[in-house]
Amino acid sequence: MFGLGMALAEEADMECYFGSSASSDKVLPGKSSVVMFHIPDIGIRFKAPFAGVDRDHSDLASLLALLEFIDKNQNYFSHGTYRLLGDNLNVINQVNGRAESREEFEHLLELASNYREKYRFSLEWIPSDENSAFESLFD
Repeated sequence: MFGLGMALAEEADMECYFGSSASSDKVLPGKSSVVMFHIPDIGIRFKAPFAGVDRDHSDLASLLALLEFIDKNQNYFSHGTYRLLGDNLNVINQVNGRAESREEFEHLLELASNYREKYRFSLEWIPSDENSAFESLFD
């Protein structure tokens, strides 16, 4: 019986990847990055230009875009837990409360906190080469 319960718990975790990549002003005028996320279980890939002030800002925007997608599209999701994976340790530690938050991003971190209260998710670091959000960057 214990083995079955563990299998069901593991199936409930949906892995979701997020990140951003710097962009040239020549490629995307007025935009400094591309924010993106990937949800393999449902075949969703998202990427959009973004005018971020730095990498942390762009990665926070990517995380919030992912969380907003989850929020607005609950018909695609079970009511399990989400495992959010990104490669920016600064952002992950700030959202997880392990690092001092940057004052200019307080409102963004508060949004992430509000989503955490609404949905169960873990937020974990992975190396960039394991982040599947980057796989279709140049499509």
